[in-house]
Amino acid sequence: MPVPAIPSTDAQLLEIFSSIQGEGGLVGCRQVFIRLAGCNLDCAYCDTDFAPQDTCRIEDAPGSGQFRSVTNPVALEVVADILGAWTKRAPGMHHSISLTGGEPLLQGQLLRDWVPVLKEILPIHLETNGTCPDALAPLLPHLEWVSMDVKLASTTGMPTPWKLHRAFLEIAAQAHVWVKAVVCESTPAEEMHDLGRLVHQIAPHVTIFLQPATRQGKVDMSAERLLALQTALSRHHGKVRVVPQTHVFLGLL
Repeated sequence: MPVPAIPSTDAQLLEIFSSIQGEGGLVGCRQVFIRLAGCNLDCAYCDTDFAPQDTCRIEDAPGSGQFRSVTNPVALEVVADILGAWTKRAPGMHHSISLTGGEPLLQGQLLRDWVPVLKEILPIHLETNGTCPDALAPLLPHLEWVSMDVKLASTTGMPTPWKLHRAFLEIAAQAHVWVKAVVCESTPAEEMHDLGRLVHQIAPHVTIFLQPATRQGKVDMSAERLLALQTALSRHHGKVRVVPQTHVFLGLL
């Protein structure tokens, strides 16, 4: 007997919850987070289990910390109904929806159906590892913000995908985008030079966020090294901000 096809509007999700954005250009904003399953990378510092699960956990009420399970894949109608109820219950509470992962663009074909519907509820913020340029292009008209990671070899343990990052940024530069890079004590200045040149050549208007790696709730590098990396980066690109994972210090998801 053939396996029934999964409707194009059903997604493999990990969780849906309400919290404060702790990274990048919208730090401090209250968001609804929709975490999609799957990732095409395996970064050494990643603290997220992104493998597809049988169920998705959904917060009972925004910020309650109480969750219920829904069977995967999850229909768009289910998510839209939940978010619609949240926004009616607490108008103005949420700034936007953050599509995060894993890597959301691995389900890019599905997001072509989801994003136009979800943006009618709240503006859309995409968090991405910046390696899926072809999946980004069709979504760009519907996205309000794009937070693009640059995956440095010194922190991920894998070669930096510079060609993919370049292709991605060339597309993302047409939207409101910023670039985020996790750094650590062993990050060499050469990576900062490469990052600064890349961003300045393609999108000189874009801000780069340096995010020091965290471990056990603390910044896992010296202030001296962090300042040295910021100095190296600013030689090529002046729009640099240093912002740690603030949600970690606040004890938030």
